Amino acid sequence: RDLVVRTKGDPRLLAGAIREAIHTVDKDQPVFNVKTMDEVLAATVSRERFQTLLLTVFAALALVLACIGLYGVISFTVAQRTREIGVRMALGADRRDVLKLVLRQGLALILIGTALGLTVAFWVTRLISEMLFHVTSTDPITFVGVAVVLNLVALLACYIPARRATKVDPLE
Repeated sequence: RDLVVRTKGDPRLLAGAIREAIHTVDKDQPVFNVKTMDEVLAATVSRERFQTLLLTVFAALALVLACIGLYGVISFTVAQRTREIGVRMALGADRRDVLKLVLRQGLALILIGTALGLTVAFWVTRLISEMLFHVTSTDPITFVGVAVVLNLVALLACYIPARRATKVDPLE
C-alpha cells in the first residue's frame, strides 16, 4: 500500500513524524521506500529524459561533424581556385571584387544546400516526433538555429581561403 502526504515546506523533515504516526496506529506496519513526489516523478520520466539527452548529444555531434565537413569541402574547393584568382588579379581584378565573386558563388551553393537540407529535415523529423517532449517535430527555433550555424560556417569556409588566395602574389 502507498501513503501520500501533502506537506508545506520540505517533506523530508516530516518523514520521521509520519513514520511515528503510522507506528502509533499499527506497530507492525513497515514504513519503507519514503520518497518525495519529485523523486517519484523523476523516476517515472527517467527513460524519456535519457532518450532526450542521448538524442541531444547525437544531434550536437552531428552538427559539429557537419560543420567540420562543410568547412573542409568548401575550403578545399575555394583553395583549388587559387590559380584562377591569381590570374584574375594579374589581369587587373581588385581583391575586393575577387572576394565578392567567391563569396557570391559560395553563397549560392549555401542557399541551395540550406533549402534542400531544411526540406529533407522537415520530412525526416516526423520519424522521431514520438521522442520529442514539449517540442514539435518542426520546431522553428531548432531549424533556424541549425541553418544559421551551418550558413555561418559555410560563409567562413568561403571567406577565409578566398581572402588567403587574394593575398597571394599574382606572379606565383
